[in-house]
Amino acid sequence: MPDSMFQKESLVMNDSNYTFTAESVDKGVVRYSGDNKMDVYGKDGVNAGKHFTAIYKIENDELTICYNLAGDTPPESFDTKNKQMYFLSVYKKK
Repeated sequence: MPDSMFQKESLVMNDSNYTFTAESVDKGVVRYSGDNKMDVYGKDGVNAGKHFTAIYKIENDELTICYNLAGDTPPESFDTKNKQMYFLSVYKKK
């Protein structure tokens, strides 16, 4: 998808809390574990009550997160090809 579709989106992470703003606002809690893994728990918004597993990396002021929307196991890599429940996002630090 073109970058222009995502220009108004933002992710703010403050300790273990996150706020994601797009068409609506989604808030929740992130729990970090070893090997750059995280569990994301939606509390308010479209993902309220949902649990996602993910992996992440930070490089050159960019946060890359690969989510497993099924929430059962974290992805093993940042590859989403042929993995319908995986979602890759790259966030640039402001």
